[in-house]
Amino acid sequence: MQRLVLISVLLISLPSSLAQDSHLASTFAPDAALPGAQSAVLPTLFATSHASELILLRNGDVLCFWFSGSHEGDSNVAIVMSRLPKSSLTWQAPVLVDREPGKSYQNPVPIEAPDGTLRLLHTSQSAGQGQADAQVLEVDSRDGGRTWSGHTVLFAQPGSFIRQPPVLGDRGQLILPMYYSTSSGIVDGADTNYSTVKISAPHSTAWTECRVPRSEGLVQMSIVKLDRHSMVAFFRSRFADRIFRSASSNGCDWSAPVATQLPNNNASIQAARLANGHLVIVFNNVSGHRPGHVLQTGKRSPLSIATSADAGLTWSAVRDIEAGDPNGPNAITEADEYSYPSVLQLPNGKILVTYTYRRQAIKSVLLPESWIASKTASPAAHDSTRGEYHPD
Repeated sequence: MQRLVLISVLLISLPSSLAQDSHLASTFAPDAALPGAQSAVLPTLFATSHASELILLRNGDVLCFWFSGSHEGDSNVAIVMSRLPKSSLTWQAPVLVDREPGKSYQNPVPIEAPDGTLRLLHTSQSAGQGQADAQVLEVDSRDGGRTWSGHTVLFAQPGSFIRQPPVLGDRGQLILPMYYSTSSGIVDGADTNYSTVKISAPHSTAWTECRVPRSEGLVQMSIVKLDRHSMVAFFRSRFADRIFRSASSNGCDWSAPVATQLPNNNASIQAARLANGHLVIVFNNVSGHRPGHVLQTGKRSPLSIATSADAGLTWSAVRDIEAGDPNGPNAITEADEYSYPSVLQLPNGKILVTYTYRRQAIKSVLLPESWIASKTASPAAHDSTRGEYHPD
């Protein structure tokens, strides 16, 4: 019998530096920096917050998971969760989902099973040792995320890593994007990292693995299902050059990824399909500054959202969600970091985006698709984006 862990609800106020920003509250409200959109910041439990992931439950609630603790890679970095109840505009107090001394947990990925079980996958690595010994763990909830089982090991191969949500295949099979972090970090040796897809048939606990060809240095594939027999995926690049794109008809056999128009800074992205068939992608609209095909990172601002009407072959509109500091250093700095987005469309048609806000909290934004192509940019900007990519 699985051990059920009763989650105690801990309401923690916003960090003082966030509380000083009057527009940062846990209830959605108009954001003066984003005319036509609403924003809210999720309450926190611990000092740092990163890598949020959203799920819309069948009951209409939205759950947001992320990892939180003293700092990424440290012991006791936990998986936490906040709930946005159906029809509510206020994020509830966060709760602790899973934590273990000596381990650093990262990259939660929630899945709602057909029987209503909420499965939460996340990575686990030895504290202070990097990602090369990472495994993927699973905890489950049978009451909508209010209590959780103890964790079990789902994928034990060292370096196993996840980041993006799965999609369902045409026969109901679960198609989970995954990658192997064969290096301890995201630069040195990271050209040996590669992407795979894990596939599990309905009512089965067995998994088949399909390797994405020529995906060395390309990770965190975000899969979008276009129709019953067509999928596309978008990849983060360890070379901080471009977002890459691949296609599949069955979720197992993928084309070799090719570069898109969109830059990448060796940081996470996420794409989603809207009800009208358009795609949206949220990404840092910047690449690395070192010339040539070299392993590197880039700054993590601006954070932008773009739309495509042709399955991601071209991107017709882009707009900054966080413009960032145009005079900031060309490197990762937590004071100017807006990264690791999650995006989905709500039943009312609004697009919900969450992302890391300066490593201090998770911020959320609600916007209509029309906002992305609107010419009403921030008063501080001369265009819809401060980033590298501008549609023709």
